[in-house]
Amino acid sequence: MNTTTNATTNTVKPVTTVGIIGAGAIGQAIAKQLVRAGIDVILSNSRGPASLAGAVDALGPRATAGTPQQAAQADIVFVSVNWSRLEEAVAGIDWTGRIVIDANNPVLLPGYRLADLGGRNSSQVFASLVPGARVVKAFNTLLAAVLASDPHEGGGRRVVFQSGDDREAKAVVAGLIERLGFAGIDLGSLEVGGALQQFPGGVLPAVNLVKLG
Repeated sequence: MNTTTNATTNTVKPVTTVGIIGAGAIGQAIAKQLVRAGIDVILSNSRGPASLAGAVDALGPRATAGTPQQAAQADIVFVSVNWSRLEEAVAGIDWTGRIVIDANNPVLLPGYRLADLGGRNSSQVFASLVPGARVVKAFNTLLAAVLASDPHEGGGRRVVFQSGDDREAKAVVAGLIERLGFAGIDLGSLEVGGALQQFPGGVLPAVNLVKLG
């Protein structure tokens, strides 16, 4: 069962809704997988809900359009936006206790240049922008078309890596990964695993692995 843990009461409840901040290729790819698995989605971007009417219609009745603030009220919040707009995208939201999936890559365009991260990796920077959140790095290493495709391939399941410093949050995200049909691999902390997952700079982005058995 896929669950979230209430940090105050220590009770567990099923994940029913995932909010997505960023409706680009990665955001829409994960939305497709979520609705396929029977999970409701609140899709949001910087241009407002009206701009997402076509995307929501294509996803079906489990998807709705909302603001980033509305998306951030979901059981799990998935963030994937252009790095240059990331700080603005997550500002003004109370992130305390929320499980947040960091699917961002610190890419500056044109040229796919690495952003100035001040000696940290991108997940550590992201965590500083969402104070109080329980950050898990995941779903950023696969190309959008691959992420949107059937995770079952060649008799196995496509691998999704995750990293984080909160054990319970990682367990919840691991459950989500399994529920979507992927095979999860835990890389450890944001410091270690986040560096391995980072694009550019890490060794794992665009690596399409399938776990057999």
